[in-house]
Formats: sequence, C-alpha cells, structure tokens
Amino acid sequence: MNTPLAQKVQVPDIAAQVTYAMRIMGVAPIPRNYELFYEAYIGSSPQLTREIAALGNKATQEELDAIGTKHFGHHHRAEAINGAHDKMVSQLESLLHLLKQEQSSLENYNRLLDETYTRINNKNVSSSEIIKSAIAVLSEATGVTISEGKERVEDVVQKSREMDVVRRELDEYKRIANTDSLTQLSNRRAFDDKVAAVYNNTMMHNVTALVLADIDHFKKINDTYGHPVGDKILASVGSVIRASVRKDIFIARTGGEEFAMIIEGNNQDEVMLIVERVRLALEHTPFRNSKTGVNYGPITISLGVCMANEAEGPAELYSKADTALYCAKNGGRNRAMAFEDGMKKEFAKSWLIYRK
Repeated sequence: MNTPLAQKVQVPDIAAQVTYAMRIMGVAPIPRNYELFYEAYIGSSPQLTREIAALGNKATQEELDAIGTKHFGHHHRAEAINGAHDKMVSQLESLLHLLKQEQSSLENYNRLLDETYTRINNKNVSSSEIIKSAIAVLSEATGVTISEGKERVEDVVQKSREMDVVRRELDEYKRIANTDSLTQLSNRRAFDDKVAAVYNNTMMHNVTALVLADIDHFKKINDTYGHPVGDKILASVGSVIRASVRKDIFIARTGGEEFAMIIEGNNQDEVMLIVERVRLALEHTPFRNSKTGVNYGPITISLGVCMANEAEGPAELYSKADTALYCAKNGGRNRAMAFEDGMKKEFAKSWLIYRK
C-alpha cells in the first residue's frame, strides 16, 4: 500500500491502520467513515486518498460526508433511506387509524343492534311503536355505516397504494446503497451482510464457499493507462464474472480491484470448477480499445477459496480465503487455490471493520 495515508503509521494490519488513523484524526468510528478511510488506504482512488490526507488532523464530519458523497454518493444515502422509512411509517400509522375508525364504527353499529333487539323484547311497549322506531333507527344507522365504510375502503385502498409507492422507493434506495456504481455488482456493505449470514444455517456449511478474487498487476494497468481505463477494465471484469456463473451466486466488488463470491449448494470440487471457469473466461476475454486498437490485456485474476466448514465464523472464513488468495498470488498468479491447513500469510486482512 503506497498511499500517503498508509505511510503515516507502521501498523501491519489494514484494519488497525484504518482504526488508528481515524483515532488520531478524531474521526467518529461509524461505517461510512470506515469506508472512506479503507478506500483511501487501498488506493482505489488516488484523488480520494489526497482529499482525505489534506484534511490533516482537523477533519469534521461535514467535510468527510462531503467527500463521501462526492466519491461514493450511492453509499451515502442514509438520509434518503431514513426519509423513505419515515414516510412508510407515517402511511402505516394513517392506515391503522382508518382501520381503527372502521372497527369503532362497526362496534357502534353492533351496539345499536343489541339495543334495538332489547327494545323489541320489551313487553311494556307496543309492538307497532317498537317496529316503527327500530326501522327508523336501523335504516339511518345502516345507511351511515355503509357510507362511512365505503369511504374508508376507498381511503384504505389509496393509503395502500401510497405505501406501495414508498415501499418501492425504499427498496430502490436500499438496492442503490448495496450496489457498486462502477460494476453494478454488490458492494462491500452488501458483502459484509452476506458473509455474516453464512453461519446462520449450519446445515449448509459443507456446501458453501467464500471466494476472494484479485486482478493481477492491476496497479501496473492504472499506472500505464490511467484510472479511467482502469475503471473500464474493472467494469468489464465484473461483467465477465457475472456472465460466467449462475444467477444465484452472490458476487461483490469489495474494494479496488478485489472481488468476492459466495457460492452455495456446491462442494469444494464443484466450487473449484466454477472458479476455474471464471478464471479461464477472463484469461480468454480480449481487453482492447475498439477505437485506438490498444490492447490492455491479457487481464487475469487470482482466486482464493475457503469452504465454510473450514472456519469457525465469518472473520476466520475471510482470513482463510484471503490466505489462499495470497498463496495463489505468490504461486505465480492467474490461478485458483483452495485453503489448506499449513497455508500461511504474513498479514491477513480483516472484514470486521465494516461490521455495523
């Protein structure tokens, strides 16, 4: 990590570097701040790194949020999401109020029926008077009840439509908040939620795998052709990965040139066949500028695999998959390796800095 921020402290683990830098800058340890500092450390955007470093030791939350909105606007939509949520709560409260009114109206109507029945059975009053009075009262009450009921049904239908609009709006905000804008894959936030849920079902551990992938020599691509070209290659790599696997396989861009997959329903041999298919698909995909003819390839990736039953929890699963990826890189790149006991990596990254 050759970024200005990374040079400030000599702490081997990236999570510790991020935490330490935030602490000495007096930055609140909230998820959106972790996201900014992590991206600054891995150097996915040199401009972001420069802007964070320029804040010095007097960074305000307003300044950080401005930088976050500029670089990761799709991630910083908490206010919009909360606003949509509040609107839905308000609509729901309004709907419940209408239903309570309807319930009260029906209760009053039922009480009137009971009173009329009691009067009919009153032997001290003539039957003609009772019937005449009862018909008048019931006719009026029934008419009012039906009329009010019809209005409330219309109100309920309208409120339901409004709630559905707000719900769709909220779903869209959440989708955007969990989507990487460059590749349209899931982002790190969505990945954290997904990998944390892996251990919710113990029956699936032997057929669930975490795959970490990293584009080989990507820094050289950025340095040679510039970041705009690098971004296009990242988007293309994401498209190739998505097109090479089943739709139910979870894929995320987890930062910089790093990708991840969570494959469910396959044993290790089957998982290795899947990742090998992805590796070959990228190896054989031409990366060429159609206008200038410049060939940016070959573009290859290295992959590390760990089955869920090889780890005790999400943190260990990530660490072991990352160790396998490290060994694939050190073993010559452009290959996939599954974690095995005995594999070692000097410093394994931690996904825990993203947990909310």
